[in-house]
Amino acid sequence: MLSEPLSDCRWRAPERDRAVEAVLQKELGITSMTAAVLVARGLDTAEASHRFLNPRLEDMHDPLLLPDAEKAVREIMLAKDRGETVYVHGDYDVDGVTSASIWTRSLKKLGFDVITHVPHRMKEGYGIHISAAEEAIASGAKLFLTCDCGTGALAALARVREAGMRVVVTDHHEPGGELPVVEALVNPHLQGNQYPFPELAGAGVAFKIAQAVAEECGAKREQFIRAYLDLLCLGTIADVMPLIGENRIIAHFGLKALEESKKAGVMALKTVSDTADRALTTRDVGFALGPRINAAGRVDDAAHALRLFLTDDIEEARQHAEICDGFNRQRKEEEIAIVEQAEEIIAERDLASRYLILVAASGWHKGIIGIVAGRIAEKYNRPTLVASINEETGVAGGSARSIPNFHLLQGMESVRDVFDTCGGHAAAAGFSLQASRLDEAADRLDAFARTVLTAEDLVPTLYADAEVEPSEVFGKAIMELQRLQPFGTANEQPRVIVRGTQFKSFNPCGDGSHMQFKVETSHEIKGIAFRMAPLFQQIDPDTTVDLLVKPVVDNWNGGRYSKLELVSMERSA
Repeated sequence: MLSEPLSDCRWRAPERDRAVEAVLQKELGITSMTAAVLVARGLDTAEASHRFLNPRLEDMHDPLLLPDAEKAVREIMLAKDRGETVYVHGDYDVDGVTSASIWTRSLKKLGFDVITHVPHRMKEGYGIHISAAEEAIASGAKLFLTCDCGTGALAALARVREAGMRVVVTDHHEPGGELPVVEALVNPHLQGNQYPFPELAGAGVAFKIAQAVAEECGAKREQFIRAYLDLLCLGTIADVMPLIGENRIIAHFGLKALEESKKAGVMALKTVSDTADRALTTRDVGFALGPRINAAGRVDDAAHALRLFLTDDIEEARQHAEICDGFNRQRKEEEIAIVEQAEEIIAERDLASRYLILVAASGWHKGIIGIVAGRIAEKYNRPTLVASINEETGVAGGSARSIPNFHLLQGMESVRDVFDTCGGHAAAAGFSLQASRLDEAADRLDAFARTVLTAEDLVPTLYADAEVEPSEVFGKAIMELQRLQPFGTANEQPRVIVRGTQFKSFNPCGDGSHMQFKVETSHEIKGIAFRMAPLFQQIDPDTTVDLLVKPVVDNWNGGRYSKLELVSMERSA
């Protein structure tokens, strides 16, 4: 008789290619576990693996390879030669704010006259609002320069060109069917362009063209990179870009630049987030620095975050950092409240039995429901739409997040007639519809989801890089894996499956919900299992178990210690 499973998750790991791993071990002098992880991630030659393990700033690509890069530089230099004002338009998230900050700081340093604007989420919404176009026209600026937006802003950009302004777009969002008519459209996702790495953040595209402008003005490449790598890194990591290719170089060197940054705003942000005076990680950016910047745009006005990065005054920076910190506390409180209310609705209406969840209520903050949609989608492993109902207008506006195997925008387009507006991509989208049609939308979307998803798709899946022998897991191998840092999207912290082992001991720690353990591999290895105490209550100390773990390193009290962080556990078959 089979034992009851300890979790409701399934595990997946690719088959290992031992021959390729052996070549990497020999050529690079690495352990078998590191070789297995590299091969699993497509780094199956010694050259590719060496380049990945040893990033270099010199390997960053030439900005002029970007589409319309030379045109963009020419238009910007024309503004300098004529003494024209440049109107910089960013976005309200971290990527958009850091993009706008890179442009503003670099252009002003080169002697440009600059006006900078980031949109107000509640008043203007996503992208370039017509009111911003009118503001730019009224300002007398002659060049409209976008960053982290613009590829889809057909009406607003047509308006500023109609008024006699020239337009340069620097953006990274996927183009739709129609492109704006502008002097230069710089976007690495445009078809047919020669840029080697399409996955730059908006900050990355802005940085590249700003670098080309600075070099045209006589600045040295290394000097420019050193000056703005901190903001570039912050925007890249916070926008959850894949940390491979050029983004890996940016993150690798950028985290150090963030640590050492002398910008008043960066220092103040680290102070309020308790990350000053320590080595920064991608987790610090994702969970401490980034959320405080995003909170300004979500809860109030992203202009606070912009001012934080533009000021050189320590006291002013401190004030803006504290304002952003306050917004983040408010965001957390509202997020918790909305999640609790959403969970109640899901339970009352048995929405977890559906293939797609749509939940809505009046008064939910529109700047926060996207986070809530992500949390619900992750918990229930179902595509999720969360909407806030405006009682005065009768319109429900919301955000959606998806799971693997369900293309969210395609699903919404399949019932397009039910929405007033919808847009986005496979994993995330935004929408609005009449509140009176919410139930209809929920039923029709669920019906569509059932034609696309199988019951197996709704089972949470945990992915590992490889299944390894216990003998492959030891201190040196765990330490060596850290060379793959910085970890993030497309370069997650490695996970491995270790089968057929036993705990030498396990004991509760902290508040009793966590467990410390020791397990015998080739050596005795310590480990930690966060919030898994109930799982350990289901097994005896002599139970043979299969473990899915993250091999990690603790930096504590001046030392470095290898250990295993438990992700999931099952009784061995």
